[in-house]
Amino acid sequence: MNVFPGWDDYVERLTKNWNAIVSSNDTVVIAGDISWAMKLEEAERDFAYLHSLPGKKLLLKGNHDYWWSTRRKIETFFEEHGFTSLSLVHNSAVAVEGIAVCGTRGWIYNAETPEDQKIVNREVGRLTASLNEAEAFGLRPVVFLHYPPIYDDQRCDEILTVLEERKITDCYFGHIHGTQAAKRAAIGEYKGIKMHLISCDYVKFAPVLVR
Repeated sequence: MNVFPGWDDYVERLTKNWNAIVSSNDTVVIAGDISWAMKLEEAERDFAYLHSLPGKKLLLKGNHDYWWSTRRKIETFFEEHGFTSLSLVHNSAVAVEGIAVCGTRGWIYNAETPEDQKIVNREVGRLTASLNEAEAFGLRPVVFLHYPPIYDDQRCDEILTVLEERKITDCYFGHIHGTQAAKRAAIGEYKGIKMHLISCDYVKFAPVLVR
């Protein structure tokens, strides 16, 4: 990522900030774009780096995570390599300190092709499954997406409908990078939902407290 503006020495900055903020008892949600690897085995170094940092890490899929395989294969890979601090949020929710971490990748806005709509419907199903599990826990759901549900004048209405119908109060998302792009992201309150941009460069490579 250091070929992009604002990402110089980002690993060192992230490591320093993470170690200063996160304790071994904390949980960190990583909302996608975890590794440039094309295959699961090729992402081992990136997983090892994350595992070396304090805390438990919950991983969601991003649009660049081409290494992402089936849940069973990923979890087996983590187990075989001793990456005990890494786990997935995928068609599921995770109870963390009185809230339920929910989420999915999401999809692009104004999807018009049949293939796009098929993907949107699948992502809606995954988000719904995640929220259903949170409901079974009896905990307040906090939603993490990779794609923002709103960007500029574009909206993923299907995802937004789920957020509104399930009365979600907080939605965190990534994907958007750069100062100018961040200005076009929906940050702040939308129909009672607080929208939070948590891309690494936007938050200056420092984990954000979710409470």
